[in-house]
Amino acid sequence: MRRQLLSLLIGLSISGFCVAGTPEQYQNSADMIKQTYEQRLFTLPAFKEGHYGLRMYRQTLDDKYAAAIWSDMARVASRLNYFAAEVNTPESIYLYSEQRLSGYLGKEDERSVRRFSATKYNPEYLYLGVDLLGSMARTNEYGLKHQQDEKLRKVLRHYDFSRYATDADMIRAWSAQLANQVYWLRQLGEQDVVQAFTDSFREVYPDSNDKKLSPQQYGNKLYGMTHIILADSHYYQKGVKEADHQWIYDYFRENIDTILVRAKEDVIAEVGVSFLLAGLDDDPVVEKTRQAINKAVDPNKGMIPSVDGDFDFSSGEHRNVLAIMLLDWQKVNPAPNYQNQPEIFKQIPYGLEAK
Repeated sequence: MRRQLLSLLIGLSISGFCVAGTPEQYQNSADMIKQTYEQRLFTLPAFKEGHYGLRMYRQTLDDKYAAAIWSDMARVASRLNYFAAEVNTPESIYLYSEQRLSGYLGKEDERSVRRFSATKYNPEYLYLGVDLLGSMARTNEYGLKHQQDEKLRKVLRHYDFSRYATDADMIRAWSAQLANQVYWLRQLGEQDVVQAFTDSFREVYPDSNDKKLSPQQYGNKLYGMTHIILADSHYYQKGVKEADHQWIYDYFRENIDTILVRAKEDVIAEVGVSFLLAGLDDDPVVEKTRQAINKAVDPNKGMIPSVDGDFDFSSGEHRNVLAIMLLDWQKVNPAPNYQNQPEIFKQIPYGLEAK
């Protein structure tokens, strides 16, 4: 029902019967969500606390997010310490990956079924791409490295990541994650399979097949596209060039009305932010996404619920922090970094050191 109502409102807005939102309204909605989340920020799991704090710091450079960033550093340090000590041989990686894969057993939703089916032939991907690579890249962004960085890099080099990044079933299961990971590999100076992934992605999801895609697969396509741009920006640390991703921006412009109806709020917000990252603040796509996200904010709860009307605080962090960024966009900042913001790094968690 909620999705149908949102679709109707968007349709009326597009047709000119609904007054567009104002900058003040967008600001008020962003502030409302921010107040909701920052009152209880430290009740979130470390990953989500860090996800929120890092994005807000990169937008504002406000030191009030330093504690959340430290929690994130401690999280990645703990994970890398464990991998360096316990999970770095083919046998230990296999056992770890099989245990991770078993978490998908018994789940019947389309995303989980696809992830299990694709990854059971490449179980090490759950260790390599989802766990190890992300932690190493985050540490690198902080201007740090693990004390056994070379040991961990040797593990990365043992695998050919193009095997995962160009596999059609893997892309259908993990498009956004693969987009992140191919850019992380480039960032770390390891394999560069960005172009190979992009080419394979476009073959898997030709625009002519959009109407044949399930809602889950259409969302997976859009997530992959937005994350190519987000990853290129080093997650809101630098601007991107529209020309470098022209096919994505052209697609979003041509299909924005369909996206507003078919996509979840996370994706809608990411589409808008993708334009802001390219300096396209005045593009009509930005205004349309802002209208849709602003309408989705529940004023009584001070946040955007899931498409099913769920107001779970933790699971809603991703879409709500993106909503803040879209509605109250500041600017990109290459931060936090040990060399440039030393005040954030007065205490470095055990296992990490300056690059």
